[in-house]
Amino acid sequence: MKKRLIITIDGPSGAGKTTLSRLLAEKLGYISMDTGAMYRAVAVAAKRKGISPEDAKGLEALCDGLEIRFERDRRGDRVFLNGEDVSQAIRTPEMSLLSSAVSACREVRVAMVRLQREMGAEGGYVLEGRDTGTAVFPTAEIKFFLVATAGERGRRRFLELTAKGVEVDLARTIEEIEARDKADSEREHSPLVRAEDAVTVDTTGLSIDEVLDRMLAIVRNHPAYRSLAAEAAK
Repeated sequence: MKKRLIITIDGPSGAGKTTLSRLLAEKLGYISMDTGAMYRAVAVAAKRKGISPEDAKGLEALCDGLEIRFERDRRGDRVFLNGEDVSQAIRTPEMSLLSSAVSACREVRVAMVRLQREMGAEGGYVLEGRDTGTAVFPTAEIKFFLVATAGERGRRRFLELTAKGVEVDLARTIEEIEARDKADSEREHSPLVRAEDAVTVDTTGLSIDEVLDRMLAIVRNHPAYRSLAAEAAK
């Protein structure tokens, strides 16, 4: 019997999944797994190797040779690709769009889902992405689906990028968010879709702390979580 749960957080780009996954994991003593960052890492590797998102065989071979891992230090959560810190490289607008195209490849998704399941097999993970509650861990005990308006999500991404010194246009950023939504929702393999048993949380107009409090209350009141807490207290 697992001693800790699997919690998934899905939703469109810019809904707050990455930040809330990290904070929720910290509060619960779990590990945060940013599955979207894994696809972004594949996109970075594909770009460097000159592999097209349409080249399924090339992407499959690429994934077979990739090492992706997460670490946390004083700067926060870091993403490593074959030993290189690519935490910044994966967050550019170009990689946002390219990762959506790359993740539409069945071979890439099979490789990443296999890795994600291996990492989270023992429980104690908060996974975030676009299909963690439907394709990766459909039997996860607790599932969230975060949403927010495209305008709100575009504004957040704009502020995030400008704070890092990246020159971006707000209107263009919102357009890219909408394009990403369309691509993620219409792709053939594991499209963005809300799991039937997921709890929807609209983050529009709410602070991170407000959303986190709501999610923590849901987790701590969930029968599966309370059962494990009771067992641990014996």
